[in-house]
Amino acid sequence: FMEKAKEYVAKMSEELGRPLVAAIQTFGCQMNARDSEKLLGILEKVGYVEGTDEETADFVIYNTCTVRENANLRVYGRLGQLGAMKKKNPHKMIALCGCMMQEPEVIEKLKKSYRFVDLIFGTHNIYKFAELLTSAMQSDRTVIDIWKDTDKIVEDLPVERKYPFKSGVNIMFGCNNFCSYCIVPYVRGRERSRDPEAIISEIRQLVADGVVEVMLLGQNVNSYGKDLETPWDFADLLRELDKIEGDYLIRFMSSQPKDATPKLFDTMARSRHVAHQLHLPVQSGSDRLLKEMNRHYDVAQYMELIHYAKEKIPGVTFSSDIIVGFPGETEEQYAELCDFVKTVKFDRLGCFAYSAEENTVAAKMPNQLDEETKQRRADHIMELQAEVSAAREGEKVGNTYECICDGVDDETGMYLLRTKADCPEIDGNVLTPADTPLETGAFYNVTITDADTYDLYGYAEEKLED
Repeated sequence: FMEKAKEYVAKMSEELGRPLVAAIQTFGCQMNARDSEKLLGILEKVGYVEGTDEETADFVIYNTCTVRENANLRVYGRLGQLGAMKKKNPHKMIALCGCMMQEPEVIEKLKKSYRFVDLIFGTHNIYKFAELLTSAMQSDRTVIDIWKDTDKIVEDLPVERKYPFKSGVNIMFGCNNFCSYCIVPYVRGRERSRDPEAIISEIRQLVADGVVEVMLLGQNVNSYGKDLETPWDFADLLRELDKIEGDYLIRFMSSQPKDATPKLFDTMARSRHVAHQLHLPVQSGSDRLLKEMNRHYDVAQYMELIHYAKEKIPGVTFSSDIIVGFPGETEEQYAELCDFVKTVKFDRLGCFAYSAEENTVAAKMPNQLDEETKQRRADHIMELQAEVSAAREGEKVGNTYECICDGVDDETGMYLLRTKADCPEIDGNVLTPADTPLETGAFYNVTITDADTYDLYGYAEEKLED
């Protein structure tokens, strides 16, 4: 199928007198971002070049999300614009994939109202992309290939990384948790762990290629390995990855508190390469709401995890996610959450006003809150967190941290760096004047001279050699 797709791309390129351009727009999480890198790898293999302009691109792919609020509406709105572009450029191809495509209602709407889309596929069959692409090139109708679930994991797909110095690595797919507010288990399927040797081999090659930051990806990495024929433990995987020689960082997300263990934290503390940073979404500060969310832990158990991790892991930083306005959330329960946020003092916090996902348990619960109440509570929580974050950032002034350089920040024109405690997905950066050239992807000692609510400012003193 690769060869057939290559023939089509070569023929069209010859007719147009230029290379064909593909643009991928990614909505949603890091799993989607990694999937897009795989799609781009296959596209470049068959002859496309990467572009960013949807209007001039010959092939536009929307890798969709159905978890983030209003994600579906954004996709439909942009699809209408793409349809108008395709009328002017009939050879233009449009593809939709990702979590949103796993919802039957979405497929029916697309078939009825967006017939100009060439290809629709889901989350389980990305490895068939070259075959699906070939079919779409040869068909005058929409090619639709949606699998409800799969037990397949295909290794060694071509990947075109967005950044040369950092990379995500899938260690597992799917989710078994069925939190009452979440659609992910229905669109991503059941948990499927990759073979540990395949993961170790991939990361060893990435490090050899100069990657200095690896993000282990899964819907719940803490449950990695439970489904393997010979069961593994996530902490054991980290221990084996830590043996790979080189100067690099390992991070991971997402983590379910119910599967976090003292063994995991002990392993992080002893590791040379695992960042002392933990993203552990708590979602609520009310035991009753946690039970209705189907989270399988309570506030006391969560606090025990935090206390243990802080005791064992030097300088560990905590980030978390919470949901406000869950069905039936009372003012008293919301007050409990406010007290919880002030007590824990997270380094970073993401707060989301509850959004009812169709076909989830929570969407059918009584006592749904109005949008104004949900947003008011979310705004207030972030005001509380801003005070906490500002105080914690201020404590860092005068200290020196080992940081990785992400390049120049578009907004400020300053170099953007991150401490080992700040991952790419969590706000919080170190900004350094651009008067001294720094190397993207390199580590530097940075002395902090000032701070605001979420950012640090300082001067890079020296590049750290391997």
